[in-house]
Amino acid sequence: MSKKIDATLKDLIKALENHAKVVGGRNASLKKSQRAAAKLQAAASAYSVAVYTKTGLDSPFNDVLRPGLDEATVASLEAERDALAKIVTGSIPLQQREAS
Repeated sequence: MSKKIDATLKDLIKALENHAKVVGGRNASLKKSQRAAAKLQAAASAYSVAVYTKTGLDSPFNDVLRPGLDEATVASLEAERDALAKIVTGSIPLQQREAS
């Protein structure tokens, strides 16, 4: 197994276990649950990237349902995010000062 895949797998397992512990408790805190979910999503993304980088295969999580949003909305939001990322990471033109 690739070192990168192995490392991201360990992080993913840890994030899954932490998420289950937080949301499975008696008095699950909303903030803790959201934080655990965000860490789990980040770990799943990192694992997917490691797998793609090594093998060229799509994410193993592509078929996981995204509750709450339909596919058209998700696609629209992803396109908007990508467009904003291009603007933010693109070159910034310099402005000339006017002579006084």
